[in-house]
Amino acid sequence: MRNASAIWVSLILVAELAPIALATENTPRPPFAQWADLPAPEQLVVGGYYEQSEAYYVWEGHQRHNITIHAADGEYYGIDIRQGYLTLDYGITRKLAADLDIGVVSIGWRSFNPAAAVEQTTGLMDFTLGVRYQLFQETTNSSWAPALTFRLAGILPGTYNENLAFAPGDHAVGVEPSILLRKHVGWKGFGVWGDALFRWMSNPASDQYIAAFGLFQQINRWELDVGYRHLQAITGENVVLIPPVTGSPPPWDNAYYPRDVKEISDAIDAGFSYITRKNWRWSFHAR
Repeated sequence: MRNASAIWVSLILVAELAPIALATENTPRPPFAQWADLPAPEQLVVGGYYEQSEAYYVWEGHQRHNITIHAADGEYYGIDIRQGYLTLDYGITRKLAADLDIGVVSIGWRSFNPAAAVEQTTGLMDFTLGVRYQLFQETTNSSWAPALTFRLAGILPGTYNENLAFAPGDHAVGVEPSILLRKHVGWKGFGVWGDALFRWMSNPASDQYIAAFGLFQQINRWELDVGYRHLQAITGENVVLIPPVTGSPPPWDNAYYPRDVKEISDAIDAGFSYITRKNWRWSFHAR
């Protein structure tokens, strides 16, 4: 049993391997419903995340475009995002915890500049402050009760340039209720997880929801995870790309990227993690 005043440092290395870059949803959130579990009372859990994403195709309505820029030196460029953030998770009581999640993001692209020059922005990413209440705690005394947790969070905008096309966030105030579940079923170490949320966003951003579910397998100190994730904005406009000549390859003249962009995204998440004997957790996550 962990000391209630201990600090559990979780160092997470994350690679977001995105085939498209269509919209701006981007707030810190650990994968695989990890927030279903709460720290012990008076325990502080600190997590450090690094994420990197590269995209060489975008969708304009129902049409897919290759936006790759091929440089003379053989390099090629798309939309690149790099970000790192901290999660601070503090146990208040056995059933109640609070979390703060804040970080820095940088995005750059050449595809929508007529001279293929770099357009970029760097700043604080949209961050969240949440409170979690555990409705049920999974125990060996019950064959059906999962770890089931309700989270209510506020979203605050970051400091990046929200007017840049494909900006890395909604840059809007929001309220986010969510429900998270983790449950062991079947053979030893095997289980299911689920994560569902809805976001009420201030104008001009669109309200949106996310639903994700999957499986995990724990083997000694290892955990393997896989799942499906669907994100959808309730309303919004399409991206409009502006090439100098119809059908011409990039670089293009510009891109109309509305703040209330209509995002619909389906993805497969997979990853693994290892917990050391000193309770340091190392993870890798791909989307």
